Amino acid sequence: MPAAHVADDSQCDVHGILAAATARARRDSLPYAGTVTPEEAWLLATAGAAILIDVRTAEEYKYVGHVPGTPLVQWQSGAALSRNPRFTRELAGKAGKNQAILLICRSGKRSAAAAEAATRAGFTRVFNVLEGFEGEITADGQRGTSGGWRYHGLPWVQD
Repeated sequence: MPAAHVADDSQCDVHGILAAATARARRDSLPYAGTVTPEEAWLLATAGAAILIDVRTAEEYKYVGHVPGTPLVQWQSGAALSRNPRFTRELAGKAGKNQAILLICRSGKRSAAAAEAATRAGFTRVFNVLEGFEGEITADGQRGTSGGWRYHGLPWVQD
């Protein structure tokens, strides 16, 4: 597992990270503000430049683990992964519409859909965390071995 490369706040180029994230959105024609790597998300969150919000299910958050201090706003819930009809209202309870918001899920797919919905609801600076918390699933059905928050050695806890 690679070690996390985390700089202190004085070394964190917040504007550079956000500019790169926005450039990725333009390059990929994304319907939201942009994408950040797990390391960039950690730097932005610890610098106070953005709020990191987990959009996985409550079960994933509790049993798989989560970033310490990160609020949960479920994009979907239950075994059937039913869409949360209150998602944008709950998101508004955690972050302002013009605040930089970083959404993280398991692999980056649900958080991308959540970022798009939040943007349609008037949130102007929503970013998706690439790779998510666990990364993509491998050919042998495993996660966490080729990407994701945990793979990069960033802080996390498990209940």
